[in-house]
Amino acid sequence: MATEATNGAAAGEVNGAAAAAAVEKAVTFSALKPQLFVESSKAADAVAFYKAAFGAEEVNRVSHPKRKADQELPILLSAEIKLGNASILISDLTDDSTAPGYWSGVLLETEDIEGAVEKAIKAGAVAEGEISEGEGACCGGRVGKVKDPYGIVWLICTPTTAAKKCVNVEA
Repeated sequence: MATEATNGAAAGEVNGAAAAAAVEKAVTFSALKPQLFVESSKAADAVAFYKAAFGAEEVNRVSHPKRKADQELPILLSAEIKLGNASILISDLTDDSTAPGYWSGVLLETEDIEGAVEKAIKAGAVAEGEISEGEGACCGGRVGKVKDPYGIVWLICTPTTAAKKCVNVEA
């Protein structure tokens, strides 16, 4: 009688590593929350800007209970804001921060690109070029770019569809 091979082993053999992996519980994630780091003591201002510029809603705030003598405000460890159905964390960079660098860009989707760019500029952002359209723009649609007062670049694009997927977007 022939024996059937499974994963390169005979049917009667048990692979210890494979058996252990089969018993291991699968890991699932419930959310992905980008974190934006801004210059120390400006995170609270950034949250106010995102509310004014993009209609964000603040849902949570955690401040460090202690502050250095030269600081007026406690360090903002994180403020969670909601934009549409997404959450973003905003944090102060600190002297002892191990953050590898600033988050460089965020993409927002809307049908009213002009209105969104205008609102951001009125709140204090700076336009980064003109609104682009076509193949050179995000996802082949339309995109406007603004840089907020904290150095974060926001790409404001037309909504993507199954037919138009972003492959590579540079901020």
